[in-house]
Amino acid sequence: MKKDIHPNYKEITVKCSCGNEFVTGSTSGAESLQIEICSACHPFYTGKQKLIDTAGRLDRFNSRYAKIKKSK
Repeated sequence: MKKDIHPNYKEITVKCSCGNEFVTGSTSGAESLQIEICSACHPFYTGKQKLIDTAGRLDRFNSRYAKIKKSK
């Protein structure tokens, strides 16, 4: 194995927007990492479905799907 070609592996703190913090290993040069979603707030892990409708996209999709369903 070649020497001095591998990055340094160290512990960093990961902070989620929900307030959850945990320590993990990383080769990045940063001391901490800010993320938007983690296992404490992700719907797959929590079992709670959060449906976010941005600018009426869900309503537009449902109205288009209803038109297609009626034509069949």
